[in-house]
This record gives sequence, C-alpha cells and structure tokens, in this order.
Amino acid sequence: MERKYVIRGKKPLKGEIEVSGAKNASLPAICATLLAPGIYKLKKVPKVRDVFCMLRIMEHLGAVYKFEKDYLKIDTTGINRASVPYELASQIRASILFLGALVGAFKEAEVPLPGGCAIGKRPVDFHIRGLSQLGAEIKLDKGNLIVKAKKLKGTEIVLDFPSVTATENLMMAGCFAEGETIIKNAAKEPEVVFLGEMLKKMGANIKGYGEDTIYIKGKKKLKSINIKIIPDRIEAGTYLVLGALMEENEVVVKNVEEEHLETPIIKLEEMGITLEKVGKNSFLVKRGKSIFPVNVMTAPYPGFPTDLQPFFAVLLTQAEGISFVTENIFENRFLYVFELNRMGADIKVEEKTAIIKGPTPLTGSPVKATDLRAGAALVLSGLCAENTTTVYNIELIERGYENFVKKLSGVGAEIKVTESES
Repeated sequence: MERKYVIRGKKPLKGEIEVSGAKNASLPAICATLLAPGIYKLKKVPKVRDVFCMLRIMEHLGAVYKFEKDYLKIDTTGINRASVPYELASQIRASILFLGALVGAFKEAEVPLPGGCAIGKRPVDFHIRGLSQLGAEIKLDKGNLIVKAKKLKGTEIVLDFPSVTATENLMMAGCFAEGETIIKNAAKEPEVVFLGEMLKKMGANIKGYGEDTIYIKGKKKLKSINIKIIPDRIEAGTYLVLGALMEENEVVVKNVEEEHLETPIIKLEEMGITLEKVGKNSFLVKRGKSIFPVNVMTAPYPGFPTDLQPFFAVLLTQAEGISFVTENIFENRFLYVFELNRMGADIKVEEKTAIIKGPTPLTGSPVKATDLRAGAALVLSGLCAENTTTVYNIELIERGYENFVKKLSGVGAEIKVTESES
C-alpha cells in the first residue's frame, strides 16, 4: 500500500504551530552518547523517521532507548560492537556520524557508505582525510568504511569545505585524541554549536565551535549528561513561509530561535513580509497583497540554508516579478522544479540558478516528493493551490517533520493521509 497526502488548497490558515526539537541536532547528539557509557536524557528529540533509524542502529550496537514524557532516555552501558549494519545505514546519510563517535570511543569502526536523500554527491572524503590525520587507518571494503586506530593523536586539520557532518565527526573523535586537535574552516551551523555545548557538558575540553577554528584538548574520559535539543530552524522556516503563502493566513509560529534564522528572515522582510513578535520566541506572520521578488543564494551558515531553498521557491512563485534562486551546496536540489511547474509555476533552471516568474496561480496536481525538503515544499504549494493536490513519496517528508499533518490540520489545513495500491 502506498501512503500519500491529499490536500485541498486555498483554505485560509489560522492558529499556532509549535516548532519541534531539531532533527539535525538530535542525530549527532544520539551518536555522542557512545563517547561515555551511561544513561542520557535528551529532551525535545523529535519523533521522526531519521531519529528512529539512528536509534535502531544504536540498538544494534547494544544501547537501550525509550521515549519517556518529553525526553529520550538512552542507556549506552551495554555497547558491545562497533559495526553499523548496511540495511540501516543505507536509509540515512547521518549514519556517517557513527564513524567519529565509534573511532573516538573504541578506536575502531565499520560503517557502510551512507544513504538518504538524492540531492547531491555529499562526499565522505573530508571525514576520511580528517580521521586519517588523527592517526586512524581507513580502508574501503565492499562499500564499508573500516577504521582502526592504535591511538588517536591531535593535529591540525583544514577542511576543504565547511562540512557539517565532517566537523561533527572530527569533534567527537578529537575528544579522545592525545594532545590538541585543531579543526580549521569548521562548519558554524547551530547544530554544530549544540554538539560542542553537549561535548563540553560531558567534560570535553573544547572551544571555538561556532567560529572558523575549533580547538580540542583530548581527555581520557567523558561522562553521561542530560541536555535539551535546540529548536529546529528548518522546520521554523517552513512554517514562517507557510504563514506568508496567502494574504488571509494568520499563523503564529512558536519556539523560533530567531538568531538561527537571520538570513532567511532578512529575505522574508525584503519580500514585504512582516514577522510580528507576539511572545517569547513566537512570531505572527503577516503579508500584504503583494510579495516582492528577491534573489536567494544558498551558502554555508550563516548564509542562506540550502534546506529552506525549496520553500522560498514556492513562495516566490507568488511574487510580483522575476526572482533568482542560486543553489551553491547540492547539485540535485532543483529536482522538485518539474513537479512545481506541473502545478502551474513558471520556473526555468539554468545551471545552478532557478529563474522564477511570478505571480502564477497554482493548481492542484499529483506530485512526487524528490527529497525531504522538496516534499514538504510541495505540501505548502498544495495548500495555496486551487483544487486538490496529491503528494506521493511522503516517507521522505516524515524523515524530518514531527506530527506534520497534525500541526498543519491544527491551523485549518485540509490535509489527510490516504493509502492506495502502489
């Protein structure tokens, strides 16, 4: 049976949506629990497919987990292996994070090359080169990365690109490397900063996270902790765009970490959209009759996030004029454009840039999620389109959005999950 979303569009939305904890902060946090045997309580971990996939890998390694009230309890005292199974790793690209955690904790790891969304190459070279520089021996055998290290020794590592997962892997491995590990051209994303805070709370001697250079002095031992996951900035951005899609909407987005979204918020303001503060970390989204066209260029943080690019493309189909969206991170990020054009959008892709002519009325159509964020963006397009939109491949969307249908229905969206013969 194939599950799909069926959406009746053009229905004004009104009410509050609360942003969940960040998926992309939860995944490295789950891996980091391997660094010190013990019991961890991670508050506000979202119950999404990617999280459950990581937890199944943890279970395979010997951990025990349970969701209790509003936190996830993980017991890593029974970890008894350092190999990740292919059938789970192939489902999620974040499985590569087990590399740094296992090598740091046990000086060995066997991790298959990761799966996930088909939005680009996502090379693992940065991970391999960095761990090799720390003293690990790495070989690729039948698609598995096999890593062994007699000991890890701190050194200076310069990343060719500020990769988030490579930075996180090297942070975890560096916690147990003798001497000082210096990571230059490090990723600065809020999720990297969160991992840095978590490692510090566990007893790591680490500083500089959130800046270009991270410094880690190796320790022999860390401890288990309790910590609260930061709000999901991509989910927050999704719902801010949702509020701006139709003039009649009155959507309040709660639990927004404003400083994590400075660049997207500036773009929304350039488009003539107002975010009115209505409480601590809560914003009422307001727009006038017209949306102004803008140019968007994705870049590593603090630049415009690639994960919000599809949502802004949907919004810009309603802008008065021509907008340009340039994708500088992933080469396959515009796969959704064909689906959006099926709904009446006028978008042309030239190399790395989507040229969007607006405003174009959107009409409901059967469409297919090509990746997690593209799928969620198609749901938003369905909500502002005439008639009925059916979105297929919704498993991709469920990888990263907690209670998506429930939250949208809560503000008046007409959306339901149905099943049919595939």
